[in-house]
Amino acid sequence: MTADHIGPSPTGRAFAYITVLFFIWGAITSVNDVLIPAVKQLFSLTDIESFLTQFAFFMAYGIVSLPAAALLGWLGSTRSIILALATMIVGCLLMPAATALHVYGLVLVALFVIASGITLLQVAANPLSAALGDPSRSHFRLVLSQTFNSFGTVVGPYLAAHTLLKGGLFDGGEATPEKIAYSLSRIDLAYGSIAIVILVLALLIWRNRALIDRAAPKAERAPALGRAFSDPWALFGALAIFLYVGAEVAIGSTMVNFLEQQDVLALSAVVAGSMVSLYWGGAMVGRILGTLLLLRVPAAPLLGLFACGAAALCLSVSGLTGPVAGYAAISIGLFNSVMFPVIFSLTIERSRAGSSATSGLLCLAIVGGALVPLVFAQVSDMTGSRFTAFLVPCACYLIIAMFGALAWPARGSRPADTGVIA
Repeated sequence: MTADHIGPSPTGRAFAYITVLFFIWGAITSVNDVLIPAVKQLFSLTDIESFLTQFAFFMAYGIVSLPAAALLGWLGSTRSIILALATMIVGCLLMPAATALHVYGLVLVALFVIASGITLLQVAANPLSAALGDPSRSHFRLVLSQTFNSFGTVVGPYLAAHTLLKGGLFDGGEATPEKIAYSLSRIDLAYGSIAIVILVLALLIWRNRALIDRAAPKAERAPALGRAFSDPWALFGALAIFLYVGAEVAIGSTMVNFLEQQDVLALSAVVAGSMVSLYWGGAMVGRILGTLLLLRVPAAPLLGLFACGAAALCLSVSGLTGPVAGYAAISIGLFNSVMFPVIFSLTIERSRAGSSATSGLLCLAIVGGALVPLVFAQVSDMTGSRFTAFLVPCACYLIIAMFGALAWPARGSRPADTGVIA
């Protein structure tokens, strides 16, 4: 059996354990899309204030990514992953304190701590997934792992909608103290459950740490982080990741309120929240399709094709109303599917900086999820239209298409002795 097959081989089993991590952080990240309308109601927030949940979450990538890359070089994969999971548990346990004190700022702190753990997890797991097997199939493996990440983003919003947006304040009527207390308790339930799942996963990873360490490539002990900032491909890849994550998060963050609008689908909060799973489900279907297409189609032109499709749908939403606009917005998820893993692996291939340094820069670029949604919200407020705001992600996708076009004829140029981090 080859190293690319998930089976009894150490590399295959290590790949399977790492892929479970993709599922977990996908589910946790997508809960934010449902948390936004929940905290908006509970804390009486404006649109901009409620979007600060995404700002607090994704700002962690801008602050933690490069230190995480350095930490990874010292600790190695398994210890870094365990530390990341422990950090996420601490963040989840801060949520009950935030709801007990009814302090929105503490909710934002909890989200930042959770995202800090996920940042370290991503810095470790993305290049590790790509490295566990034949180098010629790194795109295939990373897209496959990201497919399970997408499965997590389908499960997360559905469960969150039925936990956070049912009962209490969301039953309508006057906002009584009892209703507020009930809705706040649902946040405690959601994040307490997440903490338990993460703890079980941490124990599983720790128990199999020797297997993962044996299968992983040799780590870069001291990644030269500065080299990534001087490499054109590392910088261009970081820009593409910044724009992709920003566009995806902006669309997901507005989806519940967008589908609730009378001139779109006029749905209730819980139904609209459940339908966010369709947006992320499209990404899962697209990644399954993309995994198969990558066996025959070069990664760069496939990226360009999907980015153009997403841009076309954003442009359509900006000029349409009614159910057509709603379903067009949901369908963007299908075209988001292969972007992150393909941009990531193309950049790792072409960057002359080390893999740890490049991975750290790419994960830092995920801070786009904090900034682009604020631009989206600002355009929405200025124009009074969420439809017009879809031109913001449209522009992001067009630049990503340009990255794919320029990457097509390029050849990987990373030095052979750089390796992929473990």
